[in-house]
Amino acid sequence: MNKLMSIVLAGLVGLMTWSGIATAATEGAKQKVVYHINEDDPKQQTGALRNIQNLINAVGKDNLDLRVVMHGNGVSLVLLPDALGRVKGFKNANADPQMQAAIDALKGQGVAFKVCNNTLTNRKVNRDEDLYMVGAADIVPRGVAELAILQGQGFAYIKP
Repeated sequence: MNKLMSIVLAGLVGLMTWSGIATAATEGAKQKVVYHINEDDPKQQTGALRNIQNLINAVGKDNLDLRVVMHGNGVSLVLLPDALGRVKGFKNANADPQMQAAIDALKGQGVAFKVCNNTLTNRKVNRDEDLYMVGAADIVPRGVAELAILQGQGFAYIKP
C-alpha cells in the first residue's frame, strides 16, 4: 500500500511540475530549457536543432529562455570542417553551410549556444578560427558545470 501511495504521489508531483512548465508561458514567465549536446553525430545534432525549432514553434520565442550547452564531442556542432585537421580529438566537424543556416535561424530567435572552454583548451580549438559564430560571451568555463548551474536555476534539461 505504501508503494502504491508513493507511485501515485510521484505521479501527481510530476503532473503538477509539467503543468507548471506548460502554463508558465501563459502566466508571463518564460519557460527555461537547456539542451545538452555532447555527441558528434550530425544526424543527432540536426535532429536536436529541429526539436528546438519545434519547441519554439509550440511555445513562441518570446516565451522561452533556451540554451544549448556543448562540450566534448558535442562541440563538433559548431566546428568548421576546415578545422578538422588542426584540432585534436574530433572525428566530425559538422558546421557545414546547412548546419550554419540552422544555427543562425535559432540564434535569430533568441537561442543561446554555449561552448565548454575545457573542451576548447584540451583539444586545441581556436575559437576565432575553428568555430562557427562563437564569441567570447558564448564560452562557459565547464560545460557539465554549466548544465548543473542551469538546472539549479530551474531550467528543464533535455538530452536529445
